[in-house]
Amino acid sequence: MGLLSKFSRRRRGVSARADADSDAQYLANWAHTHVGVEAYVEPQTTVTPVTVVLVATDGEWTRRRVGGERGARRLGEDLGIPVYDVRKTGYPQRMRDHDARQKILRKRAQQA
Repeated sequence: MGLLSKFSRRRRGVSARADADSDAQYLANWAHTHVGVEAYVEPQTTVTPVTVVLVATDGEWTRRRVGGERGARRLGEDLGIPVYDVRKTGYPQRMRDHDARQKILRKRAQQA
C-alpha cells in the first residue's frame, strides 16, 4: 500500500458522501441566514469539481462543491432560490463590490 493510496481510497468511500452532505448542509444553512440569495454554478476545471457560489443581496458570498450541475439545480429547487450558469451570466456586480469593500476594510485594520 502506497503512502497516497490511503487518501485516494478515502475520497471514494463513505467519507466523500459525508463531505458532500456536509457541503450541502453548510450551503442550506448559509442560504437561510442571508437575504436574497442566488446561486451561480461554476464549471469544472482541471483543479476543482463543479462548484456553486451563493451570493446574498449585500454581496457576501460563499462557495462549495455540489454534486455536479444537477446537484446545483437540485439545491436551488430545495432552497427555492434562482440558479444561474456563471459562464452565461457572469458574477453579479454586488459580489465584486463586496470584495472591494472587504479589501478596503482589511487595509484600514492593518493601518490602525
